[in-house]
Amino acid sequence: MKVLLATNNAHKADEIRNALNFKGWEFVTLREAGVESDPVEDADSFVGNARIKAQAAHVASGGMCVLADDSGLEVDALSGQPGVYSSRYSGLDGNDAANNALLMKNLEGIPNYLRTARFVCTLVFLDADGAEVVAHGKVEGYIGQEARGEDGFGYDPLFYPIELGGQLSFAEIPQERKSSISHRGRALCELKDKLELVYNRA
Repeated sequence: MKVLLATNNAHKADEIRNALNFKGWEFVTLREAGVESDPVEDADSFVGNARIKAQAAHVASGGMCVLADDSGLEVDALSGQPGVYSSRYSGLDGNDAANNALLMKNLEGIPNYLRTARFVCTLVFLDADGAEVVAHGKVEGYIGQEARGEDGFGYDPLFYPIELGGQLSFAEIPQERKSSISHRGRALCELKDKLELVYNRA
């Protein structure tokens, strides 16, 4: 079965392929499938935006099975911001440096114990008939006082997961280790379990 991924992010596509390694399933990005889909993500929740992307890609592809995700960072001291606006927090979509700079500015003077945060991910899978399967994942941590590490992207250099003792940022953790505890990794694990029940696949 061919599944359209509502993304052109190669890193994300590889992570999905590794996690959902069902025999006979092929995952292709929008570009690989020759599908154009770039809907306005104006929902007020991660599941809402993931659903928008999944449904738009489903229609644009003429009814392919689709998998879409939406994820972001929630910071408690900022009342859950940047949340669904994580990728465009600074007003510049996808500008990691500007987003990180604004986050650090908004947290100036706030001690570590009040800088608690979490990464959240929601996945929406649509089958050819439009039936939906939803999965969620999150990882708790805090926003550090400085950016560290070279391997991550987005807010990874600022996010220190509690499960690893809060001593390493996501950008300092090897990808395999990060995937085992990350919000997307956990959402994919939950989705895999649900799809195995629906499709009787392992």
